[in-house]
Amino acid sequence: MSKVKLSFKTIPGWAVMLIIFGLLYATGLHTEAIGQVQRLLLATGIRKAEVPSAESVTSQAAASETNDIVGAGFKMVDMEGKTLAFESLKGKVIFMNIWATWCPPCVAEMPNIQSLYDKVGSDKIAFVMLSVDQGSMKKVKKFVDRKGFTFPVYMPASQLPEEFYTQAIPTTFIISPEGKIVARQEGMAEYDTKEVRDFLEDLAN
Repeated sequence: MSKVKLSFKTIPGWAVMLIIFGLLYATGLHTEAIGQVQRLLLATGIRKAEVPSAESVTSQAAASETNDIVGAGFKMVDMEGKTLAFESLKGKVIFMNIWATWCPPCVAEMPNIQSLYDKVGSDKIAFVMLSVDQGSMKKVKKFVDRKGFTFPVYMPASQLPEEFYTQAIPTTFIISPEGKIVARQEGMAEYDTKEVRDFLEDLAN
């Protein structure tokens, strides 16, 4: 009776990939793995965030007849459990990113956002990294600490305002000191660019 020998070489390529992805999924590392691949895509520079000119934003603000500010009434809680009213940030430029720990594109773009924060974060420019993870804050805090991110991270403490509803995450909003959304980007993008840095700094001055 002949023995059938199994070797790695006889396993089809699709089966190997299925096994690898199965292991990544089982260990919870699939988000990280996909995020790393997408981070390489961002590094090519083909997904740069688009922003308008600061001059056009200023003229639109001057022509606006309403004093309503985006996110009025919305409350957030930081990683220390402190509640913050969104409207308390009025007067600052707000860079707001809606993300989740289970979202590979979110994970991919976050180091780039950290780099942007390191360069322009100030008392005039506020960063709001808003996690929409369901459940405990502990998971989000553990993720942020493990990655070494230092930008401000929050979770919703009240219902998300309609102005921030989105069909996809990550989604990023840039909000003027007057409380108006002046730029919106759905999907991952590269934010640490001269165009975005100049836009934020011009709005803040």
